[in-house]
Amino acid sequence: MQARHLKISEHSQLYNSIHKEIKESLSIDKKQSNRYFLLKLFIYGGLSLTSYSLFYIIENPVWFILDYIVFGFSAVLLCFNFAHDLSHNAIFKNAFLNNFFFEFIYTLVGAHPEAWKDRHEHSHHFAPNVKNFDTDMAITGIIRVLPDSELRWYHKYQHLYAGIAYTTYSFYWVFIKDFIVLFKNTKKNASFKYIFRFIVQKCFYISYLLILPLIFSHQNPLIILIAFLAMHMVQSIYTLFTFFITHHVSGSVYPKSDENGIINTSWFMNQIKSSNDFYPFSRLANFIFGGVNNHIAHHLFPHINHYYYPQLNRILFKRLTEQGIEPNVTSYFGGVRSHLLLLKRMGNA
Repeated sequence: MQARHLKISEHSQLYNSIHKEIKESLSIDKKQSNRYFLLKLFIYGGLSLTSYSLFYIIENPVWFILDYIVFGFSAVLLCFNFAHDLSHNAIFKNAFLNNFFFEFIYTLVGAHPEAWKDRHEHSHHFAPNVKNFDTDMAITGIIRVLPDSELRWYHKYQHLYAGIAYTTYSFYWVFIKDFIVLFKNTKKNASFKYIFRFIVQKCFYISYLLILPLIFSHQNPLIILIAFLAMHMVQSIYTLFTFFITHHVSGSVYPKSDENGIINTSWFMNQIKSSNDFYPFSRLANFIFGGVNNHIAHHLFPHINHYYYPQLNRILFKRLTEQGIEPNVTSYFGGVRSHLLLLKRMGNA
């Protein structure tokens, strides 16, 4: 079934008006944005490369495990700061370059880039927080955020155990979720190229993070395994909390669709009310989180890279508040708290 949003002329007119103002007022400076991304590449890419190189130098097991965690965290920051924009062709003019570097960075963190990009662009961006149409809502039954999803006895405690459950996410994504998606796509006659690329990408990930350290580092297999798992735990909890607070906080809205796939709100309002920003005008936060903290702007204008979001938000938020539309905004840890409060409410509904 194909989903469709309600067509509300006032919302369409407001969006078109904001879009026009941003196009006319936003100061686009390609040289400056290129320097911005080169600086990020130097910092996050350099940190990733340096910490990975140390795998083969460090002899102390404790320092080795800590270095593994540093590498994993820096790889996630590299992913946050580049892959999101690359997936929307928002950094390079050339679509091939955007996709090439997007796939390379996603392969570094072990996720299958092609499957994620398809879900992200054609499902999540179209109908965020809408059951059956936003594939990001296919969350494990351990966590309940949808108001009309099945309530189980253990959900009463989900706000207490969520932090522990979240530490397993990236491991689950890399070694279980991607394979489930591959199996489904294979049943739908996935191409040989799709399957081959999947195998190559997974083999590359396992090789450079497990096999090569096993052969060339100074550590025994148990220490390498502990380091690998510790890296995934840190990656997971940071990634999941950061992404969850962009859509699942106390003020988030979960639009519904009827039996014909008609979603009970406009596309414009769906993007705004289902999203949450943290530090939307801060250049420092934008630099650290790669624009993920400016989620409303990203959903409305994914073709514009995150370098411009603080400037863009001054126009966007002004126009929205003039129309009585209040975007969801928290701090980072305020967002984490709000997310846990949502889990507590959904566990007692």
